[in-house]
Amino acid sequence: MKNILLPVFFLCISAPLFFTSCNQNPVPGQVLDASLAKPDFGGYESQVKYGEHLVTICGCNDCHTPKKMGPHGMELDSSRMLSGHPSEMPCADVNRKEMETKHVISTNDLTSWTGPWGTSYTANLTPDATGLANWDETTFMYAIKMGKFKGMESSRDLLPPMPWQMYRNMKDSELKAIFAYLQSIPAIKNNVPAPDKPALAAK
Repeated sequence: MKNILLPVFFLCISAPLFFTSCNQNPVPGQVLDASLAKPDFGGYESQVKYGEHLVTICGCNDCHTPKKMGPHGMELDSSRMLSGHPSEMPCADVNRKEMETKHVISTNDLTSWTGPWGTSYTANLTPDATGLANWDETTFMYAIKMGKFKGMESSRDLLPPMPWQMYRNMKDSELKAIFAYLQSIPAIKNNVPAPDKPALAAK
């Protein structure tokens, strides 16, 4: 009789625990199956819209979009949005040696900058062959996180005033959204010139 009662006793004790664990509800908002989780677009309806928001608040247009004069002064030239320094624009007529030792100066549309590093020209970020057409998500993320031109390990560092040291702190989801947006905007052909080395050679 004792041999029968002992298994029955353990069955009675373990059964409620088993059924309780099976029927236990997940924490509110928690998705047990990661494959069913919805992608995080920062509250926006799509990755592209999220990327557009990030590009706007991060000030990418400040340097990468040429400017024009409007009724309220300088404004973004939407017809050349994020296409970088216009290839036809002449270099700033300044004493570069003086600028590189004492000042930092920009062209009037903020797409070219001269300082101790030489002269840099803001890149074409549109999905044209002269821009990011041949880039992929991984290359873009490497360029921002490591500060490397064209996202290549063996290439030169990104030059000022590009604040990649700040942008590298973005989450992967944010950088992916930015790249998705940049791939969605109109492609603009604009072959940005290569940077100029400092006029004052290191001694």
